[in-house]
Amino acid sequence: QVQLVESGGGLVQAGGSLRLSCAASGSIRSINAMGWYRQAPSGTERTLVAKITSGGSTNYADSVKGRFTISRDSARDTWYLQMNSLKPEDTAVYYCNADLFQLGYRDYLFEHWGQGTQVTVSS
Repeated sequence: QVQLVESGGGLVQAGGSLRLSCAASGSIRSINAMGWYRQAPSGTERTLVAKITSGGSTNYADSVKGRFTISRDSARDTWYLQMNSLKPEDTAVYYCNADLFQLGYRDYLFEHWGQGTQVTVSS
């Protein structure tokens, strides 16, 4: 019913940049918040990287502040993560995430995830 499709991952050298995109489609009434999480190779859980609400408020993990920027194109139900000054410790699988209202489900907020995209930063 709802799909989140990511793109833009890859291999980059330390200090380089990548831009991730996430496009949502399906039975969407409105998106309350859009975000990016990551799971490191040695990690067992996904941690928040950045989030943006429908009102435009943003929240970043301390480790990426000043280097990563989240933005959105609400008209296209698409959001982005611009990653600059990448470090080897940014290596992870990045997942996009959305809290949204679906058509036919009144006032129930669903959480959806993308399939994940690998970001590898070499030293």
